[in-house]
Amino acid sequence: MIMTIKNRVLKAIHNFLIQLLRIERRLEPWFRPQWDYLFREPGSRIIQFFVNRRRHKNENLKLAEESSDPDEEESLNKIIDLMMDQMRGRFKPGGYERGGNTKTHGIVRATVTIRDDLPEHCRKGIFANPRSYPAYIRYSGPGPNVPADINDVGFMSMAVKLMGVPGEKLMSEEKFTQDFITTSGGATFVTPNTRENAKLQYWSLVDMTLYYFLNPKDSHLLDFFMQSLWTATQYNPLGQRYWSCTPYLLGEGQAMMYSFVPKTKDVERHIPGLPFGTPPFNYLRENMIKTLNEKDVEFDLMIQIQTDPHLMPIEDGSVRWPEKLSPFIPAATVHIPKQKFDSDTQFEFAKRLKMNPWHCLPEHRPLGNLNRARFRMYYELSKFRQEMNQTTHLEPTGDEIFD
Repeated sequence: MIMTIKNRVLKAIHNFLIQLLRIERRLEPWFRPQWDYLFREPGSRIIQFFVNRRRHKNENLKLAEESSDPDEEESLNKIIDLMMDQMRGRFKPGGYERGGNTKTHGIVRATVTIRDDLPEHCRKGIFANPRSYPAYIRYSGPGPNVPADINDVGFMSMAVKLMGVPGEKLMSEEKFTQDFITTSGGATFVTPNTRENAKLQYWSLVDMTLYYFLNPKDSHLLDFFMQSLWTATQYNPLGQRYWSCTPYLLGEGQAMMYSFVPKTKDVERHIPGLPFGTPPFNYLRENMIKTLNEKDVEFDLMIQIQTDPHLMPIEDGSVRWPEKLSPFIPAATVHIPKQKFDSDTQFEFAKRLKMNPWHCLPEHRPLGNLNRARFRMYYELSKFRQEMNQTTHLEPTGDEIFD
């Protein structure tokens, strides 16, 4: 009985904080851009100073070298079980959404063109030659729910699937694709490793995600503050910057992070109904539709090379790789032409897609414990989702026709 009362109190406090956050998000368009301009980068430097102070001593790893913990498999099993439980509790058979990157804002056609002025040491894998690849890009909300956009967590995801990519792939379920998975929640991952991510998934299952960060007995305040610098009211998936947050090979012995940086500045950003009205449930999708009805959109695909194995770690997702040590350099251009993408058949097509960073060439093998977990986690969760929807996996070619 005492625990029940305690849990009710904690739940009430959590819900109160969420309501305060939702009110604040409705007011952000009038102050957040100025706040970010003044405080985001200085705040990030301060937080990262303390993040690095809490880390273990230098492990003397080499560039692009990984190190594993003995409890990784146990943590991964917990994550998969907890996320499947979340999906069972939130969705019904035939209507299962993804366990993460859940709400589809839209999936669009694109072309990714590798630049011809890349430095020689960057010409690995898909970047080896200046050429173009057809692509699909899925924009989504973080999940695990499918709420009204104004009530979502405050960041988005951009998953890019290149097609027609020759060569052996690390995951055999797709033969000609290369996937890039990114979020707009800043350059760091929401948890430093899989051990902590398992804790986050538990609190997400009981619908008290904030308690993962604020629990006085096991707080993650630095990660909370770091994420808070980038989670904000979102306006249009086509106008936001996205980061990989986890590292990948760029040829043997060389690691990279990557980022999609918007080049098209004047995309639709209006949110009807703010501050105190009711914005459209899917206003992010509607702003994508308005934008792509009027113009093409472009992103730069930027890559950042690891130059210091301790200050730019492989195994700790909470550390932002310092750009003063290694600035991002442009590697490719992502061109999204004007198009219609909101047909029912196109959204059904999105349900058959699997986005997984292990759909890749060996030259771009995912690195670190968070990425090692993704191999089996993404595979099992997507297989579970498609079984519950009685649908099948499809490797796209780019030749698909939608009504």
